[in-house]
Amino acid sequence: MSSPAVLAARAALASIDLNNYDPEQSRLMDERCILVDEQDNAIGAADKKTCHLMENINRGLLHRAFSAFVFRPSDGKLLLQQRASEKITFPDMWTNTCCSHPLDDFEQEKSEKEQLGVRIAASRKLEHELGIPPSQTPVDEFQYLTRIHYLAPSNGMWGEHEIDYILFMTADVTVTPNTNEIRDHKWVDKAELQSMFDDSSNLFTPWFKLIARDFLFGWWDDLLDRKGGDGLVFAKSLVGIADGSKVIKMA
Repeated sequence: MSSPAVLAARAALASIDLNNYDPEQSRLMDERCILVDEQDNAIGAADKKTCHLMENINRGLLHRAFSAFVFRPSDGKLLLQQRASEKITFPDMWTNTCCSHPLDDFEQEKSEKEQLGVRIAASRKLEHELGIPPSQTPVDEFQYLTRIHYLAPSNGMWGEHEIDYILFMTADVTVTPNTNEIRDHKWVDKAELQSMFDDSSNLFTPWFKLIARDFLFGWWDDLLDRKGGDGLVFAKSLVGIADGSKVIKMA
């Protein structure tokens, strides 16, 4: 029997006119995400607009994504971004360094061997959203940790339903924000992030809250505890810290 994600991928899916949204964000909704089943097997492609409509998500439509976390080597602080008001989904919310999708539009980003496609996509989007030169985020320096499967509404119309690859990187990066993508950014330590969570005036993306709740702070401790002899944190020190072979269903 076919799963909900497979049945949804085969169905006639809902669409919508984006004329009332920001023109650049509307254009980006034409990019094609990689559709997957609940075990993260690629089963097709659909544009971002289709993938993020709750009407389709409620039928089971599921796509591949990544969440990248960039830490500063010298002090282990994490780079956060606040999503721009122009964003169609989850505007104005604080989140991890970069969260987006490998695209069916790019052959390299469909590569599944050693998570190469999502790592290439992460480097591409770090440049697009935060202006970080790709030379500062080499794809081999991303440390893959695990994959999570989550569903989260944004508002009545939009939402997320993703198999999300969690990637850590330690790097000194130059940030030149794309203001159509992010409205603010900051480096935080663990205590500063917890204070942000405790302040009810701050809004956070649902995937970031889930990752922080179940994984982030523990892995952050491990990252800090495994500093090298030079006193720097190094994402590759976390090899084997998590079981990346399975998809973790989040509740």
